[in-house]
Amino acid sequence: MTEQNFRAMRRAMVESQLRTNDVNDPEIIEAILAEPRENYLPPERRDAAYIDRAVPLIAGRALNPPLATARLIAAAAPRAGERVLLIGSATGYAAALLARLGCDVVAVEEEASLAAHAKAQLADWAGITLVTGPLAQGAKKDGPYDILFVDGAVEELGDTLIDQLKVDGRAVFARADRGVTRLCVGTRTAGGFGARAFVDSEAVPLPGFAKPKSFTF
Repeated sequence: MTEQNFRAMRRAMVESQLRTNDVNDPEIIEAILAEPRENYLPPERRDAAYIDRAVPLIAGRALNPPLATARLIAAAAPRAGERVLLIGSATGYAAALLARLGCDVVAVEEEASLAAHAKAQLADWAGITLVTGPLAQGAKKDGPYDILFVDGAVEELGDTLIDQLKVDGRAVFARADRGVTRLCVGTRTAGGFGARAFVDSEAVPLPGFAKPKSFTF
């Protein structure tokens, strides 16, 4: 597969998957067209870079479907200069897109081999800080943040991450509920945090966000 082939596939993905599903912001489209998603996959899986499904990586993890990541970015409406806490950075694709949009990104990944791939891939990027550690803990010392961006699905988004947002900060994530995942957007206010689902979408599950099991007799 040549670079020209990948560029054509990237353009086709934008036209057939993203623009037809409310991802039309010119800056977001430009960032996606400029960033080679295939570089964030193992060589044997690069041909699948632009399919509308999650692509397996290692250790049970996968790269989020391109539509899910793009719609979360669109919902977050990032502005240049904003500080983003990215949870589940995997091999670094979403971090690169957010950096292309002018954000200062702190990207958290707990799987060491994925974090190593991201470090190598993003070595020349300014404005991206990579943190290896539990996803659910975030990166409090580098906060607070304007945006909490969870690039995957969680059963429960805990206060540990919400508390790292500024007041009026935005959060985007996918909520997993009985086999269905819904993309959500929310805002932290002085009185708490509220979020709403805006579309059902496939999204990859992230470790460490399961709801506590309720006790039954």
